[in-house]
Amino acid sequence: MAVTDEAIQKIKSMIVSGELSPGSRLPPEKDLAERLGLSRNSMREAVKALEVMRVLDVRRGDGTYVTSLEPGLLLEAISFVVDLHDDDSLLEIFAVRRVLESHATGLAAQVAGDDDVAALSADIAAVAPDTDIESLVEHDVRFHSTIARLAGNAYLASLLESLTSQTIRARVWRGLTQAGVIERTLAEHRAILDAIAAHDIELASSAAQVHIAGIESWLREARGA
Repeated sequence: MAVTDEAIQKIKSMIVSGELSPGSRLPPEKDLAERLGLSRNSMREAVKALEVMRVLDVRRGDGTYVTSLEPGLLLEAISFVVDLHDDDSLLEIFAVRRVLESHATGLAAQVAGDDDVAALSADIAAVAPDTDIESLVEHDVRFHSTIARLAGNAYLASLLESLTSQTIRARVWRGLTQAGVIERTLAEHRAILDAIAAHDIELASSAAQVHIAGIESWLREARGA
């Protein structure tokens, strides 16, 4: 293991163990380096890396603090990496989303209550058959985000949100070029919701997987992949 990697692991261990908690201030660089048996240079590089990862917050003239460690904050780094991907990575992004989305939908099927089902049903019913594509995509994002939150895993919901934001352009493109996309999207959403309402975990997961796979299939054809 490289010296800098070792320094990163030692600082992370202090956070995981609870020795350093969200919002707490790190000891001075010199003191922490001596305590962990590391050089000040490797300590400095580790702090820089953890700052990029949004684990640490370096406040000039004040000190270095552990961030809130909220899921959305920590996942900003992943979102940034995804932003740098070109269009050739879209299929891979959708493939990851398919796996995570189906898992989240299965979790939602376990816990969704009548009010949750009613809210999702109302969202679907509010989409007119002749709605514009932008409104359809807004509904699609909202529908899946609601399900992800119902799953009860904040990290999973934040990761899905990060991935979903990178697929908006493709979803609009599909809506503008594929016939019957409104009817198909709403029908697939109803199938997902019916499975959630029935608390059928396997069916809910499968319905979500089929839904995302349909977009992947269209994308492959559209791109000649």
